[in-house]
Amino acid sequence: MDDGVARLSARGLHDALRAGELSAREATGHFLSAIETADRHLGAFVTVTGDRALEAAAAADEAYAAARRAGRLDALPPLHGMPTAFKDLVDVAGVPTTHGSAAISHRPAPSDGPLVELLRAAGTISLGKTQVPEFGLTAYSENRIGPPSRNPHAPALSSGGSSGGSAAAVAARLLPFATGSDGGGSIRIPSAACGIVGLKLGRGLVPAGQSPGDAARLVVAGPLARTAEDAALLLDALVACGEPGPGAGTGHGRHAASYVDAMSREPGRLRIGVALASPWDQRYRIQPEAEALAALDAAVVRLHAAGHTVAEAEIRYDNRYPDEFTAAWTAGVGTLRIQPECEPLLTPLTRAFRRRAQQRSRARLDEALAFLRRFERDTVAQYAAWDVILMPALAQTSRPVGWFSGTEWQTTADQDYARQCEFAPWSSMVNVCGLPAVSVPTHWTAGGLPMGVQLVGPMGSEGLLLALARLLETQRPVSPAVSSAVPLVSTPSGTN
Repeated sequence: MDDGVARLSARGLHDALRAGELSAREATGHFLSAIETADRHLGAFVTVTGDRALEAAAAADEAYAAARRAGRLDALPPLHGMPTAFKDLVDVAGVPTTHGSAAISHRPAPSDGPLVELLRAAGTISLGKTQVPEFGLTAYSENRIGPPSRNPHAPALSSGGSSGGSAAAVAARLLPFATGSDGGGSIRIPSAACGIVGLKLGRGLVPAGQSPGDAARLVVAGPLARTAEDAALLLDALVACGEPGPGAGTGHGRHAASYVDAMSREPGRLRIGVALASPWDQRYRIQPEAEALAALDAAVVRLHAAGHTVAEAEIRYDNRYPDEFTAAWTAGVGTLRIQPECEPLLTPLTRAFRRRAQQRSRARLDEALAFLRRFERDTVAQYAAWDVILMPALAQTSRPVGWFSGTEWQTTADQDYARQCEFAPWSSMVNVCGLPAVSVPTHWTAGGLPMGVQLVGPMGSEGLLLALARLLETQRPVSPAVSSAVPLVSTPSGTN
């Protein structure tokens, strides 16, 4: 069976483990072997905890045998024996948490973080910690403590960030799936770069993936998977084993049945608004590459063919957004406990953001947070004219390793940040709004690089977004074809 594990989807692996066709030790051993073989060229993992994983797998097999003898296989946790890994921003008991930084000590964590605790209860087996940018700040997973996380489709290119190591590992089949965290695009950006499905959950659906120190309420958890069905499988467990928080929503997808079931149902005829406007437009040069527009075009064609109404959506954003979002996004780095002698070990971008955050008054931060709440209300109201909003996932194909930070040439912190905003201009405002969104590959370039789109729905629409992702997903490189784009239809005045 081991030779066939590599070909299994996460759903297929899950079913094989439940049926007893594969043991947890066999599954864990397969993925640990794959990591040992491939990760030296990929840089997806910071720490591999093989011995601990095999011990956990042995315990899972004993639990399976006991449940089978008792005739109670239904009592096994929903993700029994499923291998995964965690971003090196979250604590795993007994394993160092580096936060991608050389400026802090890397002591073993005394206990599991909430998301890790939840997924252990769901039956997963952790294989280790994956690469991240320093403190999760950037759209690329490069730091000063280890090799950069590389794109499995082109190792000279970045896997994105901040969940870049996890996305690379899933895309390269070193993991069946993983969770990421997303405070400004950190699930959707690396998913788009690596050609997998990345689902940012709506605020409050899985509180275990949120941070009590996140004053702007930007950060949420979500699945990274090779298919929409695999993402739904992981989401089912996250919701079943956790408790929804305030404002999680009760729409399509938040129900007693599973997300796997929900995504298989026809959603009905939808009104889908296509929006290219970005809140960064007035500050930077936001110019989608032809490949980004090709991915959008492919999605429009498929959605139109499925019977949905696809039309241009005129969305307007307040041009004060760049300064206010940046103030809120970087506030946390200013309060980090870092010894003065260790400050030079920070990356230039982190040092610059930290200095500015420390110079910013509390009143100025409160002003930024108040602005973001007004921005949220205004943007959600505009999006509400549509069932779903569609936009490119990224404006550019995956960038070379070192391109943002200037490994090959001198780059300032502001130039680094500008490149990130121009690379992924449609991500952060969704975090501000607290809405669910999914990134899904829809197009592959002639050179074999994935490009995709982002779908944004109202609160509680995770199931709907996964259903649309399943309709759109393109998982393997295809030869570029002559576009047969369906023109965007105009929406009659006054129509909702």
